[in-house]
Amino acid sequence: MDQMNFPSGHRSGYVAVVGKPNVGKSTLVNALVGHKVAITSPKPQTTRRRIMGILTRDDAQVIFVDTPGFHDPKSALNQYMMREVENALSDCDAILFVVDLTTAPDIADVTVADRIKKMNQPVVMALNKADIADAGRLAEFTAMYQGILGSQNTVYTSGVDIRDENMNELLQMLIAHLPAGPELYPPDQYTDQPEKVLAAELIREQALRFLEQEVPHAIAVSVDQFAARPNHTLFIGATIFVERDSQKGILIGKGGAMLKRIGSEARREVEKALGSKVYLELWVKVRPAWRRDEGAVNELLGITE
Repeated sequence: MDQMNFPSGHRSGYVAVVGKPNVGKSTLVNALVGHKVAITSPKPQTTRRRIMGILTRDDAQVIFVDTPGFHDPKSALNQYMMREVENALSDCDAILFVVDLTTAPDIADVTVADRIKKMNQPVVMALNKADIADAGRLAEFTAMYQGILGSQNTVYTSGVDIRDENMNELLQMLIAHLPAGPELYPPDQYTDQPEKVLAAELIREQALRFLEQEVPHAIAVSVDQFAARPNHTLFIGATIFVERDSQKGILIGKGGAMLKRIGSEARREVEKALGSKVYLELWVKVRPAWRRDEGAVNELLGITE
């Protein structure tokens, strides 16, 4: 679409997707975009950086910016994550505030609502997980969430049911708040993540899936080798970093069983995402207390700014 000439009524813009941890922001973004652009996990703080998901339609291009959950930034990693949230809010045209309708709002939800109310951007609230919420308390919880935001601009959603009519209603509400304009990205592009970054995230997703306790949160993944081979196979060599030797032992597992399991499932996900056969090789290294070291956080998350 020509940047100077676009159909009458066409809209485009950025939607910051915010909320406390574990409300289903990434699952909802994946459903809205129609592609897996963000990894998901029931564990808190799965999302560590802004992740862009691009939905292109005839009438609009919506750029969803998935963000880490609002939390108290105690470490260098947490501080970086909250900067990502603030950056997304400062650059957006509209805000999608996601809450978990299976529970009443808590202080974390109120904190997010208070921050949003200081912004000038229009806000739509997704009352998420409506499909599994207690029907007997649906009206009560809905009124409570509308109360903390001071708005009834809300929609019931479920990130696992993309056929839900409410998802279309949500999209229409968001698009109505976007400025008139042309497509900002090519119509076939659905994320801004480089393939190496996406591969690293998909590896970390499987570590989150299979590991328990503190170990998943101490993990960072760096893709060191990413090259096409003559046999049409993509070779990916990645290092999984942990903070302690004990975590390294758990990650590798007895006889290497856990690392093999993570690698096998990650390879399938990477192949699905990249549309190519993949040979995946994983190593594990200890980087003591990397989450508390700003330089290490910048290095391991690939931050170059």
